[in-house]
Amino acid sequence: MALRHAVLAALLDEELSGYQLAKAFDLGVANFWHALPQQLYAELARLEKDGLIAGREVVQDSRPNKRLFTVTDAGLAELEEFTASSAKPSSIRDDLVVKVQAADHVDTATLVAQLAERAAFARAKAELFGGLLRTMRGDRAEEDFLRHGERVGPYLTCLRGLAFEQGNRDWCERTIAVLQEREAARAGH
Repeated sequence: MALRHAVLAALLDEELSGYQLAKAFDLGVANFWHALPQQLYAELARLEKDGLIAGREVVQDSRPNKRLFTVTDAGLAELEEFTASSAKPSSIRDDLVVKVQAADHVDTATLVAQLAERAAFARAKAELFGGLLRTMRGDRAEEDFLRHGERVGPYLTCLRGLAFEQGNRDWCERTIAVLQEREAARAGH
């Protein structure tokens, strides 16, 4: 997947400015694709040049003018082609996992601190995703929303982000417990 597909998918529901797109990436898209704001602005320029999105200037009185972008028919066709292609399996590429791999040969107190920090981050992200999910479905029960909601794609990707962060939290907490138990056992001998 290229950044272009993530940007096209983010622009499907509404016109967004580059700033709004960056905020959308921070809140929702970041759970499956990370991009810096400058990468997003460069990608918007490429997508517009390629005819996959259309931009329009919005004149503002008290602020600088802004450009709003929307997906064109060609952009939708690009997304259709992308979704029809086979998906590559994902893989973990995480420096903390590498550090834990070396746990038997390094200071575990440092690892425990880093794991606790990651667990706290994952807990906060899980809470954020939970709030986004509640906002998306409103007062509907989740199963009702999943069956009858107007746009289920963003909800399903947010569910994946929630599961990912819950998994991160659980792994960090279990790893902390194992390392601390082993350290206590060593100290007791």
